[in-house]
Amino acid sequence: MTPAARMQAAIDLLDLIIASARDDGAAADTLITRYFRERRYAGSKDRRAVRDLVYRAVRAYGDPPASGRGAMAGLAREDAALAALFDGSAHAPAPLGEAESGPDGSRLPGWIADRFSALIDEAEQAALLDRAPLHIRRNPLIASNAETLARWPDARPIEGATYGYALPTGTDVPDDGTAEVQDAGSQFIAQACRAAPGLTVLDLCAGAGGKTLALAADMVNDGGLAGRLIAADAVRDRLARLTPRADRAGYGGQIETLLLDSGREEAGLRPLAGQCDIVLIDAPCSGSGTWRRNPEARWRLTPARLERVVALQARLLRLALPLVKPGGRLVYAVCSLIDREGRDQIQQIVRTDPLWQPVHSTGSEQAPGRSWGEGTLLTPAHDGTDGFFFAVLEKPC
Repeated sequence: MTPAARMQAAIDLLDLIIASARDDGAAADTLITRYFRERRYAGSKDRRAVRDLVYRAVRAYGDPPASGRGAMAGLAREDAALAALFDGSAHAPAPLGEAESGPDGSRLPGWIADRFSALIDEAEQAALLDRAPLHIRRNPLIASNAETLARWPDARPIEGATYGYALPTGTDVPDDGTAEVQDAGSQFIAQACRAAPGLTVLDLCAGAGGKTLALAADMVNDGGLAGRLIAADAVRDRLARLTPRADRAGYGGQIETLLLDSGREEAGLRPLAGQCDIVLIDAPCSGSGTWRRNPEARWRLTPARLERVVALQARLLRLALPLVKPGGRLVYAVCSLIDREGRDQIQQIVRTDPLWQPVHSTGSEQAPGRSWGEGTLLTPAHDGTDGFFFAVLEKPC
């Protein structure tokens, strides 16, 4: 493909991505994969170049542009090298028109900017749309620190993450149970649970089990899982992915799975009432803290969707409170930097249930994040992680 043909391919893909975001269709990565599956003539360099152009545009516009051509033409107004690709040759976009202008400079959707935590300044907004680093969590049941560093000599231990390492982007991480790709922020949240051998631990929104396996690492004793670790979720397909991952990690048959009936979760959780030393709620959310991994996701978020997840988060918190035994702890987390999903949810619990005592983890050099309300905010620029809010509440004995 010529450079100009790559530009036209990027325009075509952006049209698909914009329409899919509007109609809640397939994700950008899926659309890109399908596009090139049907165009075998495109080599690896072509695919990489087109993908880079697409995501450059996606990151530049807080609100969805009107069209793929409009998105790339706007960037071309600020970049002469891109403008030269609009040459009208075969398989190339037509020359630029006078009225085609660039992005307005805002990288956040216009309706949402004032809903972000006050700590999210311009530097944080920029970092939120940068390329994400590659973090892994070592599985201590299989690999030692020395073995991990021998396998990945360029690995850099992540300060504060017991089993965490940063790898150069593009490093191959085989799916063999030795290590899991997991952002450092997720690792910090699992550590805040303080899971330990002999405890009963519930991961209430386990999904495919990334944080469940991180909790398992802290519950290992004599080469196996000691205690009771339960992974619960209301989505069967998602929860089913945990079993083979647990098998590869060496926890086969040791982690319980609990499939909940959506809308009737209370009945499924009733046997656990007052039984859990730790309950982790990694709640469904807007995903606004992970936009550097999925930048087109901000084009999908709407005020109505935000309202729905906020209501669901509040319901999950109310479901979880009775499950914690006296002296136990509830850890609530969202991969969001919107206060309604994080700080405000916990403040509501503390106001209406004064029995629960917040435990603040920040304030020392070793603790990541910044104190925010009754919890902690992790952000890309400040902490090098995805954006998270998490809070720890303890139930007195």
